[in-house]
Formats: sequence, C-alpha cells, structure tokens
Amino acid sequence: MPNTPTTQPKRPLRLLLARPRGYCAGVERAIQIVEAALDSSDDPIYVRHEIVHNRHVVEELEAKGTIFVDEIEEVPDQAVVIFSAHGVSRTVVDETKDRGLEFLDATCPLVNKVHAETAQHTRQGRHVLLIGHAGHPEVEGTIGQVPASAITMIESVADAETVTVPDPKQLAYTTQTTLSVDDTDAIVAVLKRRFPDIAAPGKADICYATTNRQDAVKAIAPRADALLVIGAPNSSNSQRLVEVGAAHGCARAVLIERAADIDWDMLEGITSLGVTAGASAPEVLVQEVIEVLKLRFDVTIEEVTVCEENVTFSLPRTLVS
Repeated sequence: MPNTPTTQPKRPLRLLLARPRGYCAGVERAIQIVEAALDSSDDPIYVRHEIVHNRHVVEELEAKGTIFVDEIEEVPDQAVVIFSAHGVSRTVVDETKDRGLEFLDATCPLVNKVHAETAQHTRQGRHVLLIGHAGHPEVEGTIGQVPASAITMIESVADAETVTVPDPKQLAYTTQTTLSVDDTDAIVAVLKRRFPDIAAPGKADICYATTNRQDAVKAIAPRADALLVIGAPNSSNSQRLVEVGAAHGCARAVLIERAADIDWDMLEGITSLGVTAGASAPEVLVQEVIEVLKLRFDVTIEEVTVCEENVTFSLPRTLVS
C-alpha cells in the first residue's frame, strides 16, 4: 500500500481499541511534578534520565524549559533536579543531598513499594532475587537500595532453574513493575518449586496498569489480524504488550512510536486491527494513529474494555498549593 491516502474506495477496517491503554497514574504524576516545578520557577528544571520512556513527552517538556541529564554531576549548583518515574538508587539520592541540591522525587509509588520491600527483606537477613530486565532504570534503582551482595538478578526461567543462593531458608523475591505477567508467573513457579520457603510480596509487584493493559491485549489479540502497540522502544511495558499480543493469537504485533511509523505493507489485506498504547504513551498519539487510519480505511471503532481504572497518586506536598 502506498504511503499516501488512497483515492480508491476505502476498504472497511474494524479497529479494536484496547481499554485501558496509555497513561497510568504513576506516569501522570511524574509529568505533573515536572509541569508544577516549571510553573513555580523561572529557572530551568533538571530531570535525571527521561521522566518517562516516551520521546513525545520528553520533547514537550524540553520545549517548556526542562533539561534532561544522565547524571547528577551534570546539574549545576542551586538548581532543582527531579528523579524520574523509574526510581533511583540510594547512591544517587546521597549524591544529590551531598551536593545540596533541591530535589523532587517523581518515582512511581508502586516502584517505591518494591524498593521498600527489597530493603526490608535485606534488613531481615533475606537474600533477594529480583525478577526483571538487567539495565532497565527501574531495576538499577531497585538493586541500588541494598548492598550488591544482598541481591541477585533473575531474567528468565533458565536463571530461576540455575541460580544459587546463600541460604534457601532466608530468601525472598521482588519484581520489576512492568514485566509480562505470564512470563513472571512461570519464573515464580520455578523459584517456589526450588525454594519452598521463599518469601513473596504481600501484593504482586507488577503494577495494576501493566496487568490491565496486558489483559486488554489478550482480549483483542485473538480477533485482530494485526496489532499496533504505541510506545517507545525503551519502554518495558510497551515491549511486553507486543509480546503478549503475539503470544495470544496475533502474530503481526508491532511497536510504533507514532503514526509516521506505521508499515502500511503490513496492513495489506487485513480486516481487523488492534490498537493499544503503553503506560507512558499519551492518548494524543493514539488519536493521531486513528486519524491516519481513517484516511486509508473505512474505520469502525470497537472499544474493548476489560476494566475501569480510577487510581490516582498525590503530588509531593511541596508542590501542592
């Protein structure tokens, strides 16, 4: 199919629009913290790493005066710095305090929950197995809550089958909040079989938004000829939605950042298309995709709802007027 709207009669296309999709409460809170900080200061606001994993969001905040840096040492004296929604290690917090910098913590409260669990297990003498993806900012922040010798990464079922631990009787696991629910369940099953005394989180660490968005994809994938997941390549929860779609009946599941990334050849001959968005992707990008699809197809939209979300997180007290 050409990359321009067709002048021929439009083919019908049923658009299966997943709900919930897009922003979660933690992402909304993080963005609101940056915007509130910008409103309260005439000086630039610094953010360590991307506030959330989405270039559209980052570029909008840059246009308003936000400066994104990789490390605290890049922040000038007397400036305000914000920690991203993914969380940071204790070393980063200590470095910020040692510099005397004013800081705001935009870490998602559900990530902070994992931090607290991990630290508590360590205080109680348990070795922690952290299920997650090595190198992800959230994982680095969680690992950085405790001494390196107190925690071990588990990335796969194979890791769970082969990991050695100091004491099987003094063991716990925590997880990254944005993992595949099914993949994590498989890893946890192995850990519980090998280490029956392992301590589990009181409530699942994979966040409500990750779970709900995966459930919505599971509902539309078997009915869709193709699936577009709107999100960033470095967004863990968005990548997991692609994998969930492929695993539940939609082989043509792909990640796009926005409408310009659509591969029209992939959509040749389809009659039904699933669309969803990762937890850090704004709704404006979903609507952009829908409008572009309408230029080429006679679109009928069916919103497939698996649950309603009403979670909100409060802002730091210093930002509440």
